[in-house]
Amino acid sequence: MIAALLESFAAAARGLPLTLAIWGAGVATGLALGFVIGAVRFFAPAALSWPLAAVVEAVRGVPFLVQCFLLYFGGPFIGIDLTPIVAGWVALSVYGAAYFSEVFRAGFMAVPPGHLEAARMLGIPRNQAVLRIMLPMMALAVLPSLANLAVILIKETAILSIITVPELTFRVQGVGSATFAFAETTLVLALVYWALVEATAVASRHAERRIARALAA
Repeated sequence: MIAALLESFAAAARGLPLTLAIWGAGVATGLALGFVIGAVRFFAPAALSWPLAAVVEAVRGVPFLVQCFLLYFGGPFIGIDLTPIVAGWVALSVYGAAYFSEVFRAGFMAVPPGHLEAARMLGIPRNQAVLRIMLPMMALAVLPSLANLAVILIKETAILSIITVPELTFRVQGVGSATFAFAETTLVLALVYWALVEATAVASRHAERRIARALAA
């Protein structure tokens, strides 16, 4: 048992850097895409907002596992032939962007219209009012939800092992298949993912406090 645990932790250490890299890249890309989509859906006319809303609902309505299968195994049929790592990054980014966009759109809607109206009465240009008033307030409102989605995405990286991405779950499951110590390997996976989730939660609370202090200053 001890040997299996040690081997599982060693495998987790080998797979953890790739898990963090794909997760970080997926969250960063998803945040950028989600912000753009959320802003367009909030500020743009319906002719632009409605098609984006349909795409978002389509992505949210399909399980992440199915999206990975469609991209990695179905992509070559339409000329999209991606490596497992790139396919995992693209899938995680698109999946995250759909959910991030809804959070950002809700954040824009949560800012009281009176704040922008007051800025207009004071002669502040609309773009400056959005940048200096609306965005900071929206950031504080959406940060807990964004952190929660980031936690969800770091757990979703385990699904990428299905398309042979050599990340954390893939490495540790390899130990289980070789040694048949599935209880030990599953325990190690649970502990590592728990640690990642807790670290993400601590970082998000720290960021939330900093944003709140900056707004109060």
